[in-house]
Amino acid sequence: MRDSSLMQLMWLASPALPIGGFSYSECLESAVESARAATETDASAWLIDQLHLSLSRSELPAVAEAIAAWRADDMLRIGKLNTWVLQTRESAELRAQTEQMGKSLLEWLKNHTTATPAQIATLAAQEPTYPIAFALAASATQAPVRECLLAYAFGWAENMVQAAIKSVPLGQSAGQRILSAITAEIPAAVDHALTVTDDTRQAFAPMLAILSSQHEVQYSRLFRS
Repeated sequence: MRDSSLMQLMWLASPALPIGGFSYSECLESAVESARAATETDASAWLIDQLHLSLSRSELPAVAEAIAAWRADDMLRIGKLNTWVLQTRESAELRAQTEQMGKSLLEWLKNHTTATPAQIATLAAQEPTYPIAFALAASATQAPVRECLLAYAFGWAENMVQAAIKSVPLGQSAGQRILSAITAEIPAAVDHALTVTDDTRQAFAPMLAILSSQHEVQYSRLFRS
């Protein structure tokens, strides 16, 4: 992989990317509130389960398929994948999260040369979702798909660990231990995602949906989801 491709992926995975990822916990805050992830050990196990049971079966495969579609200029396929992501957000706040982050990433792309105006306009004409917008940004790096998924998963892990540090709460050392544990699991999750097809891609995580619905009316919260 070229140095420029690697650096672009690092940029996309950075929590400093101005797309608002830091403001979401993806229901982790509700899991802490309900004592399902109220310790370092439980939070670590929760996030690893989320990686394998949710991301590797749904978002990561969708990103992989969208990267291929962007590179093939298959806009019909992009539209179908974006619609699928929207349809699988099971609460208002989870849908709002993917739309807000998707739109923010498209705005970021307008100031860079990693996507064409036509590609940006195609996605902007829909309700752009974050996985499909990320795939657009990653597709232009010319990095292998597997490395693109590693970057996506690591960016997710960093955001989630920061959410755990704030909501459990935990110290920075505990957060680094959790991040280390998740990072060790990411390659296997990505490898599984690369085997998923249209027929086997699924977004079935009922407890996340339940906790998200509860989070929407939670009395006190730090995060938007």
